[in-house]
Amino acid sequence: MKQPNDPRHAKRVSTLRELFSASFKREGVKGTQLTAGIIAKKDEIDELIRSCAPEWPLDQINRVDLTVLRLAIYELKETKTPQKVVIDEAVELAKEYGSESSPKFVNGVLGTVLKKLEKN
Repeated sequence: MKQPNDPRHAKRVSTLRELFSASFKREGVKGTQLTAGIIAKKDEIDELIRSCAPEWPLDQINRVDLTVLRLAIYELKETKTPQKVVIDEAVELAKEYGSESSPKFVNGVLGTVLKKLEKN
């Protein structure tokens, strides 16, 4: 069970905030190495989101949800963090920072992403 002072959760929250802030800026963003990695792979991640949620154009997805998805997809593709942990954390972040429908949306998109990644 996630502890409120879990350093891994705190790191994800910090990264979420940096990415969310970056979504409003056009120039370079200072942040952690994790944030820089996600920004560097943003186009690739966004293409995966488009293919897994075709009925939701990126500009119509809530920015918090989009930020949570970018973080989670990066973790799924680029780290050795267990898939279940990544999805659980993403849903928790969506509950904490998103709208009422965010957890369900994030969970659904990430489920589709997992299926797509397993095929490749």
